Amino acid sequence: MTYRPPYVSDRFQMVPAPHPATIDEIELLKQCQIECGRVSGPGGQNRNRRDTAVWMIHTPTGVEAQATERRSQAQNKHMAMKRLRRRLAIQLRVATSRDRHSASDLWRARRQGDKMCVNPDHEDYPGLLAEALDVVVARRFDLAGAAGILGITMSQLSRLIHHDKAAFARVNEGRVEVGLPPIRK
Repeated sequence: MTYRPPYVSDRFQMVPAPHPATIDEIELLKQCQIECGRVSGPGGQNRNRRDTAVWMIHTPTGVEAQATERRSQAQNKHMAMKRLRRRLAIQLRVATSRDRHSASDLWRARRQGDKMCVNPDHEDYPGLLAEALDVVVARRFDLAGAAGILGITMSQLSRLIHHDKAAFARVNEGRVEVGLPPIRK
């Protein structure tokens, strides 16, 4: 078998390992700029008179997330962090081998046989999605090949990606770009 380098797409920003979506929250917060403020709208007097809205910017990459819907700054900070992790998982790629990817400890711990059971609201989801997308992109959007490398079925990989509409759309855009048909919903 001849060596084939991993595919690199211009649609994604490459970052060094470890993927920012997988690092500890304290370490991720050190890499972020956080701003708080007020927004108008429903939510009562507390929302209109207190700085409850939260904006987070991952400074090394420029990826942003915000949360303004809760009445508490702490709750909005939690929601903004959750959204930031998802956006990091979707927009950033870590280079990996297209044929010899070594699954992370998180991936091995969460995989059950050839299945990957994870709720999209679980804190592990962004890290798992990031790893799956890294392999999918390295394999030139070949879901069947990526699923084989990751040790799960193609339908499980497709379901993992489909849980996030933005990730699903980006994978389909990449597949069309390289001449593959889009995956069905």
